[in-house]
Amino acid sequence: MRPRYKDLFKALKDPDPARADTAFDAILFDRGEALPDLVECYQGNPKDPLLRFYAVQLMGFSGDKRAVEPVLAALDDPEPDVRAEACRALEDLRARDVTEQLEARTRDVAVEVRRAARDALEQLGRR
Repeated sequence: MRPRYKDLFKALKDPDPARADTAFDAILFDRGEALPDLVECYQGNPKDPLLRFYAVQLMGFSGDKRAVEPVLAALDDPEPDVRAEACRALEDLRARDVTEQLEARTRDVAVEVRRAARDALEQLGRR
């Protein structure tokens, strides 16, 4: 992982909300440029659901179609908040070709995931 992003990902968890917001905005501004580091952040933090959540959210905001595959993997994350964010990220990425995977999440054990999947399908025009 590039040092810049390593520092920014660490700052996302800063107790000072202004510092955390500044880090989020810096990553968001980089969009697709940050994608490889976002994927690495998601995959390299199996015990940190907050960082995985942010990584998935920022992948969705990237607008980069290369983010679809790693976000799809997040649909199987052990944390419901991360799975729900993956549904929203796929909607943000306008990933209309993944409706089958989103449809499967409408039967998730967690209500927030089912709701996010239904909302994403509706916004993608498939429900």
